[in-house]
Amino acid sequence: MQFSSDSRHIGQPAEVVFNFLSDLTRLGELMPDQVVNWQATPDKCSFTIQGMTDISLQIDQKLPNSLISLVPYGKSPFAFSLQAHVKDLGDSSDVHITLDADLNPMLAMMAKRPLQNLVQVMADKLTNIDF
Repeated sequence: MQFSSDSRHIGQPAEVVFNFLSDLTRLGELMPDQVVNWQATPDKCSFTIQGMTDISLQIDQKLPNSLISLVPYGKSPFAFSLQAHVKDLGDSSDVHITLDADLNPMLAMMAKRPLQNLVQVMADKLTNIDF
């Protein structure tokens, strides 16, 4: 199942946005309020979604100035990947966030709204970041 944010226009070049998103110590700035216990290194992060579960992510793939893909490491409640797609527009860029999750039907019913909210909040908060 795929969840996708609306595309957001960022008044910074793709390289600046890509560098921000590639440093997981800064990714916490994009998380919804339900995310607590944030810990990160430049390549890995872990956090708790209040009332739900603990999640640990690591960078899986980087395509310079266009894509950052994160995947779980360690124990995860389900298989998924979280991607930030950056489109270079010269002095600015467009970004959208996607999450591809392998969810059984029961989990899909419970997780659909929170996962859609996650990708949308991340994209929305990116527009307010002081790069």
